[in-house]
Amino acid sequence: METSNALGEFLRAHRERITPEDVGLSKGVGVRRVPGLRREEVAMLAGISSDYYLRLEQGRDRRPSMQVLDALARVLRLDADATAYMISLSQPSSRTATRPAAAPATVPESVRHLLDEIVSPAFVQTRWLDVLAANRMAVALSPNLSPGVNRLRAAFLDPAERTFHRDWPEAVARVVAGLRADAIGHRDDQRLAALVGELSRESDEFRQLWARHDVRRQEGRFSLMRHPEVGDLDLFAEKLMIGGTDGLLLGIYHAEPGSESARSLALLGSLAAST
Repeated sequence: METSNALGEFLRAHRERITPEDVGLSKGVGVRRVPGLRREEVAMLAGISSDYYLRLEQGRDRRPSMQVLDALARVLRLDADATAYMISLSQPSSRTATRPAAAPATVPESVRHLLDEIVSPAFVQTRWLDVLAANRMAVALSPNLSPGVNRLRAAFLDPAERTFHRDWPEAVARVVAGLRADAIGHRDDQRLAALVGELSRESDEFRQLWARHDVRRQEGRFSLMRHPEVGDLDLFAEKLMIGGTDGLLLGIYHAEPGSESARSLALLGSLAAST
């Protein structure tokens, strides 16, 4: 679960993954007592005092200037997504803890019709991976694509997901990094806080991945699956923003035309139609 010192934890997690050699420093003699860079090394490379950097990591100063943030992003080798997330941690919250939760998201009727027209597995989810609607092919592909399922919770708490996703370790690492990217501007969302809190308690693997503070927006990728009826599937996974909604995404899995996965997906469609 997030703490009141989110910026400090983010800086420390990324500092510990940068080696002196990564930034052109000598490792020196003897055994280093800390993984990655020392605080004073980060401060030196960023052009700030060691005391000021220590205050940032300890949460005693939480509003660094953009100049300082840019320097830290350079030293910690952050990409654009991670830099944007770090900057968001230094900004005053736009919501209060007492603000009520947002109203349930509604899938536009036109999108529901579209789901029925798409022959590939397709579904609609919120930014926090709650499935709101799905076509028959999506449910045939995985019961965890059914409306009412939270895909992040299923990934970590449903043992069947480890068998279904042949690339499970990489897949869950990507989805957790994507969750942090989606949290930019929404860190105080009650749904996010509840989900992260639950999974931090219930899953050691989620807790470890969340503590890495990786940030990466989810884009189209290749997903490796093993379906109990049609076997291995190598599918493209697309996520498309639905205009006019509060962060709803249309997810579509599809296979390369003429491939073995395309034939297996067609077989799955036949099985789904027969039931």
